[in-house]
Amino acid sequence: MALQRSPWSAPWVWVAVVMMGCSTPNPDVRVRELPDGQLQVTGPLAGPFPSMEELAGSACEILTRQPGASSGDYGMEYCALVYYSGAEDAYYLSHLSDIHGTGVGRTKSCRVPTRLDDPRHLDAVILGRGHNHPHNRRFSQADLGDERRWVPTRIADSRTGKVLRRQLLLFYREKAGECRAYKYDYTDREVAALRGGGWVPIGAVRDELGNIELYEGQDWTP
Repeated sequence: MALQRSPWSAPWVWVAVVMMGCSTPNPDVRVRELPDGQLQVTGPLAGPFPSMEELAGSACEILTRQPGASSGDYGMEYCALVYYSGAEDAYYLSHLSDIHGTGVGRTKSCRVPTRLDDPRHLDAVILGRGHNHPHNRRFSQADLGDERRWVPTRIADSRTGKVLRRQLLLFYREKAGECRAYKYDYTDREVAALRGGGWVPIGAVRDELGNIELYEGQDWTP
């Protein structure tokens, strides 16, 4: 993904933020639409992290604390990019997008950015996308279907020699307060839950439509 510098201080670049009755801009949301129609976010919002596990735990707290992010059927979806810097051998979370993030009912959406503006990490490799669900803890069938599968599913970093996998992250805050993080690995099509600081495989996608089959003894909650 190409990186571009952009004049974020200019007033025309900011996308209006709907904040549930508050007119103050959300500092975590920094997204704009480029002339070609793609969305671009700045970064980083959080990081560096030494692992995807630590990033996911922190990102869960960040996304689910946003206005309306844990408000059930009347809630709001936010999304962000996850990326890697070989120069620092570290992972980062971009600022957020809230475009197309509102709606009432069981169907939520957030238009995922495809471009990143981070002048401090010009070697950034975009590894995945992250988003919250305000109303349920499961990936949607559309999220896991072939139409949204990100290819190539693996990418090599020339600086570190690491082979990095592309992933989709999902975050949900329980009513009792616990923040749950999940990932979908685009390479092996496996779904895992973050538990005790590590990923626990709970199921696999078995067809192009995105139907998931949970492993024996596993579920979305422990």
